[in-house]
Amino acid sequence: MGLKMGFTAMLLSIFLCVFTHQSFAAPKKIYVWRDAKGVLVFSDTPQPEVDAEEIKLNSKAIEMKSVDTSILYGDKKNKAIKYTIDITSPIHEETIRDNTGSIHISGRIEPRFIPGHKVQLYLDGAKYGHPQASILFVIRNIDRGEHQLQLGLIDDKGKSLAKSKSITLFLHRRSVISGS
Repeated sequence: MGLKMGFTAMLLSIFLCVFTHQSFAAPKKIYVWRDAKGVLVFSDTPQPEVDAEEIKLNSKAIEMKSVDTSILYGDKKNKAIKYTIDITSPIHEETIRDNTGSIHISGRIEPRFIPGHKVQLYLDGAKYGHPQASILFVIRNIDRGEHQLQLGLIDDKGKSLAKSKSITLFLHRRSVISGS
């Protein structure tokens, strides 16, 4: 059994040596710099705007397929992301029957909700409550009648990124006076 294991290990070693030998190529240049937070960044792409320093390696580098890392550096011509925010529930001109005056509101943000962003609810054109880190709202004890709802997306500095279309809804509550 030991001889068989030794022979298998030797064959595996030869196999690895033959096929990994093809992976070695002429050394590539490696660059290093510190980002805005002081973290060391290594790349095979020079970054002249951050004074990247070339590192000399003593061994051959393993040849690997190049990967586009430009997203990590923040494009100087960075276009602002165009966010959209929509109210998904209730729908426009929906009638809600709730004797407590509660309305459940949900929405959707595209391309995606980013930590630090907040959502502001507007009821009848005025801010309702504080901005929150959720796209779900429950408002209570709202008077019966016609109301307009709108959602606004704001960043961590309070800058408005997007607003939904205003929707109209009709809230029905049983009247104490007429019973309807």
